[in-house]
Amino acid sequence: MTDLSAGTRRVALVEDDEDLARSTAQLLKLAGFEVESFPAAAPALAALTADWPGVVVTDVRMPHVSGIDLFRQLHERDADLPVVLVTGHGDIEMAVQMLKAGAWDFLTKPFAPEALIAAVTRAATARGLTLENRRLRAMSQDADAPLFLGESPAIRRLREMVPVLANADIDLFIEGETGTGKDLLARLIHRAGKRARHRFLPLACAGMPEALAEPLFTATGIDEPGLAAAHRGTLYLDDIDRGPAHLQERLLPFVEQRVLRRRGEAMPVDVRVISTSQDAAEGPPPSLLPPLFYRLAAMRLRIPPLRERREDIPALFARFAGDAASRVARELPPVTAAVRTMLERHDWPGNVRELANFAEQFVLGLGDPSPTPSPSGNKGLTERVDAFEREEIVAAVIAANGEIGAAIRALDLPRKTFYYKVNKHGIDLGALRQKG
Repeated sequence: MTDLSAGTRRVALVEDDEDLARSTAQLLKLAGFEVESFPAAAPALAALTADWPGVVVTDVRMPHVSGIDLFRQLHERDADLPVVLVTGHGDIEMAVQMLKAGAWDFLTKPFAPEALIAAVTRAATARGLTLENRRLRAMSQDADAPLFLGESPAIRRLREMVPVLANADIDLFIEGETGTGKDLLARLIHRAGKRARHRFLPLACAGMPEALAEPLFTATGIDEPGLAAAHRGTLYLDDIDRGPAHLQERLLPFVEQRVLRRRGEAMPVDVRVISTSQDAAEGPPPSLLPPLFYRLAAMRLRIPPLRERREDIPALFARFAGDAASRVARELPPVTAAVRTMLERHDWPGNVRELANFAEQFVLGLGDPSPTPSPSGNKGLTERVDAFEREEIVAAVIAANGEIGAAIRALDLPRKTFYYKVNKHGIDLGALRQKG
């Protein structure tokens, strides 16, 4: 992800005293700022646009156009542009008036180096937040933004492939961690092609009981809850690698022949199959029958996790926050430094789904990523129970070498309860298998 504060390291220094300009610029550069020096107000006004990504430091007393007039003109262009005024003792009263008018800060000559650096640093942080909020609002209101958002090379490539794959009647195998957008990509491919006029039939394969799986292969009417309902459309096998053996064994002949049998009669089904897996291995996922995998994976697509495409996070967050604000009829709140830090540094193990939830909490005023700890510093009972559950599940999966069935037996949990707790605690089973 691009550093959201990158543009705030720039300083426009307006100073007509050449020696003072040189020494001040050197001081700011040593503090990590990129300095553009201007000998007068006129060239600064010509160079600084309304959305200039930085801070202005200007002397007050300059020939032709004073620092006060420079501030006023810049303030008209962009009222949020931070301007730090450098004044002599006789100009303090005027500088205070300018603070009331919107100037960021003022320093009196001779100023301490640390005072200048502190003032510019605070102004740069504020400028970064202002520009980021503007970008987020613009992105959240962009009605033409693609549904599969992102500008990382991997996402751009997947987006470009959607129209190509939409009418290429080959089965697809989409790999990606939970919450990366596999379902969205599958639906986009379905909607973009000739099969869009017919049904997109999703099947949640993880832990499907045999009693629910059996009717899929016997119901042969379009209004019945069987595979025939996907005739001329798309069959979406979500988490096929987590489907039980009985389901995989029944799917294998269907995928091979595209035929359902009922009372000895064969019924051909024209269907395209798109499958998903949370594992992205060289060969078949360990829990998936190899013959079934090789028939499903005519083409493999991988959606990288957010931590591998951090440059996509701002646009995704903006879209989710904008959608949430529209749903609840609220103004989009400003991004705070804590929220920005969260967006920049969090690993997002729940990927796009977790980011969408965070955006919704942010809009509702519930998304403070740095809550104040309790006076005792201890977690509450619920938090301790959740932490214990998570540790036990993680330990069991690793001890079972990534074999989910063995981990479930060791924990003595119903399969449905196990997967509920995995989702609740944001546990990445794919990563745990690798550790195992």
